[in-house]
Amino acid sequence: MAVASFVLGLLGLLVLNIFLGPIAIVLASIALLRGTRRKGRAVLGLGLGVADLVVLAVLMSMDNTVSWGLAG
Repeated sequence: MAVASFVLGLLGLLVLNIFLGPIAIVLASIALLRGTRRKGRAVLGLGLGVADLVVLAVLMSMDNTVSWGLAG
């Protein structure tokens, strides 16, 4: 679960961050609560999941919409 949260958090920075960010946060939290041996990856997954949501919030506030895109 720790590795999956890391991968989903990293992927969420690029695409579908509204879905992948919360999933990464949940998986990382479960992995940490279960006492995973890969605590570093779980913490990175948790941080990346939060970063996904922060990036989404910043980009949404820049153009005052519920969605965002790279085209100007």
